[in-house]
Amino acid sequence: MIHPTFQFRNGSPVALERAIMGKMSQPPGSWGVRMKKVSVLVAGGGPVGLTLARDLARRGVDCMLVERNFTTTRHPKMDNTNVRSMELFGLAGLEPRLRAVAVPEDHPFDVSWVTRMTGHELKRFCYRSPLEDREHFRDRNDGSQPFSPAMRVSQAKIEPVLKAALEAEHNVDIRFGVAVVDVAEDADGVTVTLRDQTSGQTEQVRCLFLAGCDGGGSTVRAAVGIGVTGQHSIMPRFMTHFRTDDAEARALLQRWGVTWHYQSIHGTLIAQNDVDTWTLHTRYPANERDASEPGALIERFVGKAIPHEILIANPWSPHLLVAEAARTPRVFLAGDAAHQYIPTGGYGMNTGIGDAYTLGWQLAAVLAGFGGPALLRAYQDERHPIWQRNLEGSRRHNAVRVEIASLYEAGLEDNGDAGAAARAAAAERIAALGNAENESLGLELGYHYTGSPIVASEAGAKAPDDPYRYQPNTLPGARLPSVFLDDGTAVYAQLGRWFTCIAFRGTDTTKIEEAARCRVIPLTVLRFDDPHVREIYGADMLLVRPDQHVAWRGTGLAESSDAGAVLATALGW
Repeated sequence: MIHPTFQFRNGSPVALERAIMGKMSQPPGSWGVRMKKVSVLVAGGGPVGLTLARDLARRGVDCMLVERNFTTTRHPKMDNTNVRSMELFGLAGLEPRLRAVAVPEDHPFDVSWVTRMTGHELKRFCYRSPLEDREHFRDRNDGSQPFSPAMRVSQAKIEPVLKAALEAEHNVDIRFGVAVVDVAEDADGVTVTLRDQTSGQTEQVRCLFLAGCDGGGSTVRAAVGIGVTGQHSIMPRFMTHFRTDDAEARALLQRWGVTWHYQSIHGTLIAQNDVDTWTLHTRYPANERDASEPGALIERFVGKAIPHEILIANPWSPHLLVAEAARTPRVFLAGDAAHQYIPTGGYGMNTGIGDAYTLGWQLAAVLAGFGGPALLRAYQDERHPIWQRNLEGSRRHNAVRVEIASLYEAGLEDNGDAGAAARAAAAERIAALGNAENESLGLELGYHYTGSPIVASEAGAKAPDDPYRYQPNTLPGARLPSVFLDDGTAVYAQLGRWFTCIAFRGTDTTKIEEAARCRVIPLTVLRFDDPHVREIYGADMLLVRPDQHVAWRGTGLAESSDAGAVLATALGW
């Protein structure tokens, strides 16, 4: 038996209600009769927690989100939402709202190495703007390109958009200024003790599942005894977030044209909006006096003092850490609670968005009754190797930066032939080392859930694993390549929010549709007659998961038992 059939009422499964009222009616321990009960409690209101809670709510799961801070972050933090995250946000209907607060789409992603802003430009890496990317993706149309361009935007701008989107949902309780202080997990659920940060009062909430999205110092992770492995405090940094209204200063800070990152031995200058706001990341100053005067760090990077207003200035330490496990039976880790990276490559938040959209559909499927016992176990098998893979990518990118910094010798800013020769030699070496942190499409798009228990296996098949180059394929476990049909429409734009069956050449989908109906599994069927797309996808029929990864592919499903077996595997039965 695959699972019982559940009836739906008002978009929420009755099975979920029974679970709450049944299993949770008599939890171990003593607690008041008015204890709040919820299917999923999300700890942490950063981008990962907000994304996960909204995805759960949209899938009919009642949930609560708590965040110890009173507001969304003021710190700029992440400034690149990569192509994979934008594909996932697009499926969730969030892309237009996020683009509205981002840097304009006609602005490029250029990265430039300089001596100082008053000195010389050594090497520029030029990248298309999102507008140019969209045209390029359509023209190329061989499956090797993303569906959505990356987005230049500060995390401080993203979080309010995600919070507003979550607040528009009806079955979620959002509490900022509330911290998790204790977690007690048992066989039937989790009892979470919360503390109101204003009053100091505590409250216990009972949930079926707990998602720890509560940052690098995760209370949830510590409470369930999951450790971390890796390196702490790699080259401590100092962040200076500032703005300037001075026209001359603004021109100097974009001296060689609109540029996303200007980099030198003195730090990385990030253009937050290409108008008046920048963030400078430097190595932690050698003395306390410099740290107490962040304006001196700006002057050192620029080459002269400029009028400015400091918005935020503080030290911080990047880490290369991965949690030893992704989950316990009822507690799951995502985002910085699960992995912490050096910002090189931008894998922190972006990996977390992948966590959220993987965990969201898996939890929702189990709570709806059509997800099986192996579905949640697969979260460990699928995400944990990706966390480690991205950590190694971040480490490699940082090593390149360290090597480039070693090229900054005393004569690099000298006038005359000697200085010009030194700069030419440095530029040649920088070009050879490259800028893989912004070009590793294999890491961003090419990750596979090889070996996952909920992905069909193919004997002898080997997944491509080039971190730099994305090789489109539909091996089960891979992200579905993005392609455009002959009429100009995108396959990605037609994918369903749950499972999607793609069929070519008139392949019969009757059996898989019947099997999905029998099991109350939401299934979108797409029928195409496009030889070009069929050639890229390499199969007459594919089953695509809610997170856009391929669960199964083949020539068709002629028997009910075959269709049932495919769905059973994909849903953990």
